[in-house]
Amino acid sequence: MRIAQEQDPENLYLAAHYLWQRAKRGESIEDEARELATKVLRSPVGSYSGLKPLLWVYRKYISDDEDIDLAEEALKNHPDERYLKRRAALCYEKRLFFSDSPTTTSMLDRAVSLHQEVIALYPDSPLIIKLHLATIYARTSHDGQAKAEQIYQELLISDLELEDKQMLYNLYAKYLHFQKQDGRMSIRYHMKAANIQHQSFVRESSIKVLEKIRDRGRDRMCGEIRKFLADLQEP
Repeated sequence: MRIAQEQDPENLYLAAHYLWQRAKRGESIEDEARELATKVLRSPVGSYSGLKPLLWVYRKYISDDEDIDLAEEALKNHPDERYLKRRAALCYEKRLFFSDSPTTTSMLDRAVSLHQEVIALYPDSPLIIKLHLATIYARTSHDGQAKAEQIYQELLISDLELEDKQMLYNLYAKYLHFQKQDGRMSIRYHMKAANIQHQSFVRESSIKVLEKIRDRGRDRMCGEIRKFLADLQEP
């Protein structure tokens, strides 16, 4: 990677990947990353501009807030680029779903706006983008929760592949538990997710939730859960 970067020093995509590899090895790359960001922001927009791997570097090794700032700066320079809107939406997803830092109303509103635009710009948007929008809606106002429920209900009656249904059931179960405080229906949808015979992280997630409820032994559905999990183990 180092040799390739030395032979092609103007390749910003390669330079960003090289920074990523060096950061993984424990090297301090903050100053170089910010210098590279300046070059990337001046370069033409594209999958190989270096922005995508550089955002990885920012998110993992610098700051997820600076990660968002970089994506927003790129979008400010090219406001009509749908690729940049997708990248910015992903930055907000990571910040909201995988960070312990507090969120603000403006951050949630911006995340909703970007996801709406991405879905409109990509008519065949992956299911996960719509599910992320529902999850973000659920964290906003009462009106937002109603919009989240509408998205879930539309998806629940749609024609999906089994793998997509499994992911939908898992995320809807979490929504029912955390936002609606409907433990019984949450358990039902975790069962639906686990019952789909597609081995995945999502399926394991639902099974683990059911096992925890069974092991605590305090829920009225423990007997049913115990039987369900035992049936899953049968060949």
